[in-house]
This record gives sequence, C-alpha cells and structure tokens, in this order.
Amino acid sequence: MSSSKLIGVGVGPGDPELVTVKGVNALRGADVVVVPVMDGGERGRAEATVLHYVPEEKVVRVVFALNERTDRARREAAWDAAGRRVAELLGAHTSVAFATIGDPNVYSTFTYLAQTIAELVPGTVVETVPGITAMQDLAARSGAVLTEGTEPLTLVPVTAGAGVLKDALNGPGTVVAYKFGRQAAEVAEALRDSGRLDGAVWGSALGLAEESIRPAGELDGSPLPYLSTLIAPARRDGGRGGKL
Repeated sequence: MSSSKLIGVGVGPGDPELVTVKGVNALRGADVVVVPVMDGGERGRAEATVLHYVPEEKVVRVVFALNERTDRARREAAWDAAGRRVAELLGAHTSVAFATIGDPNVYSTFTYLAQTIAELVPGTVVETVPGITAMQDLAARSGAVLTEGTEPLTLVPVTAGAGVLKDALNGPGTVVAYKFGRQAAEVAEALRDSGRLDGAVWGSALGLAEESIRPAGELDGSPLPYLSTLIAPARRDGGRGGKL
C-alpha cells in the first residue's frame, strides 16, 4: 500500500497571476510536479504557468493523449503509459503534484489520472487544489456577468456535439461553452437560431500575449483555437435585481 500523495493543482487558464496562493504552495511543496504534454512534446499552458513558480529541474513532463477522441486503443495505451510513469514517481517520492489548466475537477486530465493511479498504486492519497476556470477569467476580462439572482448556469463542452449546446441555449440562464474552436460555425448558428447572439462573447488564450476576446457576433465560421470559451449571458430585462 502506498503512503504517497498525489495532488491535482489547478493553475488557471494561462495567466500565471491567476494561480492561487494555495496552488503555488502545493506546487512548491511537492517533491516533483508533473505536467501533461502532447505527443509532439510542445510546452503546454500548464507547464508554462508552473515554471513561473518552480524550477525546471523539478518539473517532469509526461505524455498524455490529450486530444485523442477517435482511436480508443491508442488513447487507452497512452493513458496506461502515463499512469505507469506517474506511479513510478509516486514510488520514489512522498508527494507528487499534477498541474492542470483550469480546475482539476472541471473537465480535467487529472480525473482520469487519479482513477488510473487508484488501480496501479492502491492507498495513494489523492487531493485537489481548486483553480480559476476559463469562464471566470473570460467573465472578468469581458465584463460578462455569469449569474444573477436565481439564474442557472449551464456549462457545455461542445465536443459533445452542437446539439447539446442548442438545447442549453434554448433553456434559461447563462450558457458557457468550452472547447468549441473547431465547431465555431455550428456555435454561431446555434446562437443565432436561439436569439442569444447579442451580448455573447468568446475568448481564447486568456492572459497570454495572443489573447483574443471578441463579441460572438463577429464569429464568421472560421476555426478558432481549440480551447476557446464562449459566454452567452441570460436574458435580463427585469432591471436591477429582476432575477432575485
């Protein structure tokens, strides 16, 4: 049985200033910090953010099939290999942190890693440190209010299909769409069809040099960065406090 600890640390959407104090302490307190990289080995947002707070020699890059959705066998093989590598680190260290963009409990790679480690290294203590999400960052940078009063908030990954987004837009409250860059045309169509285009905003690379934040009305169907985020605020016509 393992006595090691695996900590999923949310490091926010890209701006290193948005890592919480608790997150920084967890990264610095861990023996090693694992960051996920894709097959090509390019530096991801999590790694770039982590390097603002810990030395490079403390960072361990582990390949994950982050965007593999069609080849299940290849994805499973990649997950197994990544899990074995992290299991090795847990065998050699008391505390291993895993840095994930956003929050470790919101559409995060960490969820699958934790499940794998539970099988490979029984007894490992698993903890998470929350992180600021892309929708929170986009709301702050754009001035879009996520919720008021009794409004619901619906978060949809467009990788589940444009139909899921359309259903959400036809319901009440604010709708947030994640990972919609490759389906930008379908998203624009859904906004128009539901009458939710006005006031909607999208953003990508938040807090980075290539940041882009624009009204959703400017969506012309051209592909956007994969990690683009959309906020379609609730319909609000009751004045101040109208949704209380």
